[in-house]
Amino acid sequence: MRDAFSIDVDRILHSQAYTSYIDKTQVFYLVGHQGISHRVIHVQLLSRIARTIGRKLGLNDDLIEAIAIGHDIGHPPFGHDGENYLHELCAASGIGAFRHNVQAIQALERIEKQGRGLNLTLQVLDGILCHNGETTEQEVSPEHRASFDVFDKKIRSSLAGGNPMPMTMEGCLVRVCDTVSYIGRDIEDAISLGIIRRDDIPGDIASVLGDTNGKIVYALVEDLIENSNNEKIAYSSGVFRVMKELKAFNYENIYLNSLVKTESSKIKTMYTLVFERLVEDIESHRTDSTVFDEFISRLDDKYIKEFSPAEIVRDFIAGLTDSAFLRVFHKLFVPGILS
Repeated sequence: MRDAFSIDVDRILHSQAYTSYIDKTQVFYLVGHQGISHRVIHVQLLSRIARTIGRKLGLNDDLIEAIAIGHDIGHPPFGHDGENYLHELCAASGIGAFRHNVQAIQALERIEKQGRGLNLTLQVLDGILCHNGETTEQEVSPEHRASFDVFDKKIRSSLAGGNPMPMTMEGCLVRVCDTVSYIGRDIEDAISLGIIRRDDIPGDIASVLGDTNGKIVYALVEDLIENSNNEKIAYSSGVFRVMKELKAFNYENIYLNSLVKTESSKIKTMYTLVFERLVEDIESHRTDSTVFDEFISRLDDKYIKEFSPAEIVRDFIAGLTDSAFLRVFHKLFVPGILS
C-alpha cells in the first residue's frame, strides 16, 4: 500500500533516536525558557518547508519527509558545542572525527533495533548524510551516482572534512531548506531571550527578507520556487546575497554571542569527564556502569565485537538528550546522600 520512502518515514518516527529529538538543543541550551526551539521543532519545520517547495517542483513528498526528519539524529547533547567537544575527544582517543551527519547513519543503521538497524533506503540515507545545513550555496544539483559503494565513499569523505552532494533532488532540497528552517526561527528565539532586538536586524536585509521568521521563510521559499527546476535547487543572486548577510548577522550576534556561551566551558569539562570515565568502565568491564545498563545491554553481540570502547562511548553519548547527559554526569560524579 505504501512506497519504500513512506515506510522509511514511519521507521524513523518510531525509532528511539527520533524520540530523543524532543530534549536535544537546537541553539540555546540550559535556558529554561518556554517556547525555545529544540531539534524536534527544527526537523518538523524543515519537513514542512521542503515539502511545500517539493510539491511545486513535482518531487517525492515521502522521500523529502524521511530525509528531513532524520537529518539531525546524529547531533549529541548541547548542540554544536557538544558536537565540537565530542569531536575533540574522539580524535584524541584515536577513533577519528565526529560528524553528526555520519553519526546519524551510525544511529539509524547500526544502533537502532538492538543493533540490527532500520534498513532504510539508500536515497534516504544519502540525503541524511549529505544535508550539511552549515553550508551556504546559491544552487545545488544532485550527483546521480547511486550505489552503496559510492555511499560508503561519501561517509569516508565526510569524516575527512569533505562535503559530498546528495544523489537526489529531494536530498538537495532538504540540504538548502535546512538554513531556511532555522535562520529566522533562531532570530525569534534570540529576541525572546533578550539577546538581540528586532530592530538590530540591518535595514537592507529586512527590506528584502523581512524582520520576522514568517516573512523570512516566505521570501526564501518563494524565491526558491521561482528559481529552481528539475535539475537544480537555486536562489536568485539578489536573495542569495542578502540571505548570506543575514546568516553572517546571526553568527556574529547570536551563535557566537558570549551570552549564549556562558556555560560552554562547563559543558566541555563534563564531556571530558564522562567520556573518559565510561571508556575506562568498558575497558575494566564494570558491568554496573551506566553505559552497560543503559546502552550495551540492549545491543547484540555483533555490535559489541565490532566497535572499540571509545566508539561505544561515542555512540552512547551522541544518543543522549541534554537532560539525560546531565543525569549521567550526576550519577557518575556527584555524591549521593547515604540512607
